[in-house]
Amino acid sequence: MRRWSVLTLVLLVSGCLFDKEPEVVRLSGETMGTTYNVTAIGEDLDEAALGRSVEETLAAVNAKMSNWDEASEVSTFSASDSTAPIPVSAEFATVIAAANEVHAKSGGKFDVTLGPLIELWGFGPRKPEDPVPSDEDIAAALEKVGQSELLSLDQSAGKLAKADGSVGINLSAIAKGYGIDAVAAALTAAGIENYMVEIGGDLVTRGKNDKGEAWRIGIEKPEPGSQTVQLVVQVSDLGMATSGDYRNFFEQDGVRYSHIIDPTTGRPITHRTTSVTVLADTAMMADAWATAMLALGQEEGLKVAEANDIAVFFIARDVTGGDEAYITVHSNAFKDALARN
Repeated sequence: MRRWSVLTLVLLVSGCLFDKEPEVVRLSGETMGTTYNVTAIGEDLDEAALGRSVEETLAAVNAKMSNWDEASEVSTFSASDSTAPIPVSAEFATVIAAANEVHAKSGGKFDVTLGPLIELWGFGPRKPEDPVPSDEDIAAALEKVGQSELLSLDQSAGKLAKADGSVGINLSAIAKGYGIDAVAAALTAAGIENYMVEIGGDLVTRGKNDKGEAWRIGIEKPEPGSQTVQLVVQVSDLGMATSGDYRNFFEQDGVRYSHIIDPTTGRPITHRTTSVTVLADTAMMADAWATAMLALGQEEGLKVAEANDIAVFFIARDVTGGDEAYITVHSNAFKDALARN
């Protein structure tokens, strides 16, 4: 499932709290079908070495998690028609274990076996004349969806099995976050204590920015073509991800179909929640939960968030004010996370 992340970095001018002017290295490039940006702050930084480390780390993640690379570990597993347990890397097992946790706690609203439904609904190379899937086609695709029944992970043994040889895995809603965390770990290993790593709008931060303050991030108002900030939050030592339904959709016969598909119904979401932001200890969990929360919607999502201590901020279209009016609500954990920064 592809998500559109909508985070904006807010740069503020203020007095510097470092003992001396810090050195700032900014790195950028392309990965996972989007862009990455890394800001590292410290002293005596080796920009070339950091650049190599970031590129090597991202290449290693893609070699395991990329659905676009036919030779990647996830693609190889998906292509196999075997139902026997297959050895997988520790990294791959870690991501599947995290996906299983979010799948269970969200009531199945997050699902890495969603691929057949994504293809059925035509995200992405869909043509305007393509018909909306029939009930029969949706039911058939749902037979190949449901990771709790179709995937079996033995993390301690490093093995993963599927109940049906035709089942595939799509990690697009969690691998980006894992990649962010992997780059962050590489920066920490290099002795860097203050940094931000961002891929496609999702991010993780550590320490302070170059002004000696908490990193400040803007959450965009969910309006296509606009970069208006809805809310600015201080985010230090946290992962952050936003998922929205308003950049990728199609309309047919007067009906708007979101690219966010509910794995339990096989159909695009129909509730009025349009943007969800999640804060978590890791970008991987923020990434996965942002997708799950958007599929759940504000009403059900807030119940899940409170039950599982998840920091989440919802933006929904105001039913009384039209599609350009919004209401917001957040979980108690979201308020608590901001209070700590």
